[in-house]
Amino acid sequence: MAKRYRVYEPDQLFLMPPSLREWLAEDHLAYFVSDLVDDLDLSEIEAVYEEEERGQPPYHPRMMVKVLIYAYCVGVFASRRIEKRLAEDIAFRVLAAGNRPDFRTLSDFRKIHRKALEGLFEQVLRLALKAGAMKLGRVAIDGSKVKANASKHKAMSYRRMKERERELREEVRKLFAEADRQDKAEDRRYGQDRTGEELPEELRRRESRLERIRQAKRALEEEAGKEAEATGKEDRQPQDKKQYNFTDPQSRLMKGSEGFVQGYNCQIAVEESFQWIVAQAVTQQANDKKQLKPMIEAIEAQAGHKAGGILADSGYCSEENLKYLARRQIDGYVATERQKHGEKRLACKRGPLPKGVTWVERMKRKLQTRVGQRIYALRKAIVEPVFGQIKQARGFRQFLLRGLEKVQMEWALICLTHNILKLHRLICS
Repeated sequence: MAKRYRVYEPDQLFLMPPSLREWLAEDHLAYFVSDLVDDLDLSEIEAVYEEEERGQPPYHPRMMVKVLIYAYCVGVFASRRIEKRLAEDIAFRVLAAGNRPDFRTLSDFRKIHRKALEGLFEQVLRLALKAGAMKLGRVAIDGSKVKANASKHKAMSYRRMKERERELREEVRKLFAEADRQDKAEDRRYGQDRTGEELPEELRRRESRLERIRQAKRALEEEAGKEAEATGKEDRQPQDKKQYNFTDPQSRLMKGSEGFVQGYNCQIAVEESFQWIVAQAVTQQANDKKQLKPMIEAIEAQAGHKAGGILADSGYCSEENLKYLARRQIDGYVATERQKHGEKRLACKRGPLPKGVTWVERMKRKLQTRVGQRIYALRKAIVEPVFGQIKQARGFRQFLLRGLEKVQMEWALICLTHNILKLHRLICS
């Protein structure tokens, strides 16, 4: 007797219209994202379309936001890949309800509504706090270098710019002299009333490169001037080693865990209970020394609450920062020096602190106590796994957009979707 199989008829038509809600499990992330976005205030995005009466009706903003957020949740960041998923992936098709925006529409939506999308991070964070899903207690701060949409080989130092400018000026001068010589020779041969032609390609190319280098020099000089005004320095000239990247001028060459990268310094503050990101920012500064105060202010602005305590590594340690924590009455645990792997901290000395000790010495003594060692040891388990989840699990290792403002929006989306994934697991597990 022949083996019996379950019915398989690829050409069978649906007798009744299918319901999108039956395509995925009830607790699927796509439905969670859909329900969450339905509770968000998107009036800032919708207002852009309300006054527009020309052309075809736009795609619904709420649908576009759902698709973008879900895409970032599952590690699909490029607009072309999102367009492909809208055709092939059930969850994307359910969220879009049959709509198929192309990659250009998706990319433009992300750029046009940059500030509104960035603001969704705060909305979701405050919804969770209001609902009691998380209470803001002790917070760990850290930064990580993320590659920009630019190659470090497209960068040039200020010193090299000056050298190359001189070289190109001389090349252009010689090319003009050669062009004049050829013009005079042709005038003698053909007469002076011939039609003028465009500049030779070689000359146009060199002039174009010369102009780009001059623009880059001016940008570095303006930046150095602003820095001098802010710090009171007399020298307004850029340092010879100061770099400018021609692909993304606002990115910087930074030393990361995997060597030097052309990128941005991405900051997060993570609470200890559920590893929620309670504040996020992007900076062009490679060093974390000046990021402690801005991140504490970001926690209060974005989460709407004051942190119960701060944990940070030695990159954030300075007299100024520790004094700021004391002035704000924030219980801080900040490493005063880099600790080698497996190295144990010295036991705390007995007795009162001597007079005139610095804030760094005070912190060093605090971290040598049993309580200080136990609390600071929590830092690695709170914040470092979050960068691992973002970079390794979801594969976000490079920005797609260029320029600080656009990168800040993209980082806010990454942090927003990290929190959504945490909330989904908390509610649906």
